[in-house]
Amino acid sequence: MSRVRFGALATALAGVMFILYPAVRPWHDETTLDGAIASLSSSSWVYSHFFAMIGFILVPAGMLALRKTLRETKAERTAFLALVFSWLGAGLVLPYYGAEDFGLHTIAKQTASGQPIDVVAASEAFRYQPLAMSMFAGGLLLLAVAGVLAAVAVWRSGVLPRYSGLLFGIGYALFLPQFFTPSAARIAHGIILGAGLFWLAATLWRANRIEPAA
Repeated sequence: MSRVRFGALATALAGVMFILYPAVRPWHDETTLDGAIASLSSSSWVYSHFFAMIGFILVPAGMLALRKTLRETKAERTAFLALVFSWLGAGLVLPYYGAEDFGLHTIAKQTASGQPIDVVAASEAFRYQPLAMSMFAGGLLLLAVAGVLAAVAVWRSGVLPRYSGLLFGIGYALFLPQFFTPSAARIAHGIILGAGLFWLAATLWRANRIEPAA
């Protein structure tokens, strides 16, 4: 299998992961003790955030495939920047996701078992810690830039359908704002981003050229 088609498959799988992330995530009022324990202590919390992390890891493989596909076009430089920003953004958001996934889950499980831990206070202390918030927000902004650059690269390439990167670009650009919306909107965002990744993956798969043996 060529590297471009491998990247296309990784892109499609990332789409599945980003659809599952909000769909599987438990939705309770996490500002209350009962709601926080119900969400954070569940296995669905662990798996949903794991799906998001896998999605962030896979997207750069798609950006690498996009850059390779556009290597002989005027959009290659833009595709390369999309790849760089997607790597940097993923690197910044993954520690935050990991702490939410495993750290907050452990705290909530201990609270559910009767140990004296204030899960609401612990969650807020982590989520609003200045360095953690700065890394997370900065990473999501870099991912937004990566999505926009990918969409621009596809649009300018002259070899791929112009609109085939647009939905992915919109989905990645809205990743930070969607955190401030209700659960239904967040689930809808996951579907939009997933659909955009499927569209981009199909475009890369069709545009693939069998690479000559080294």
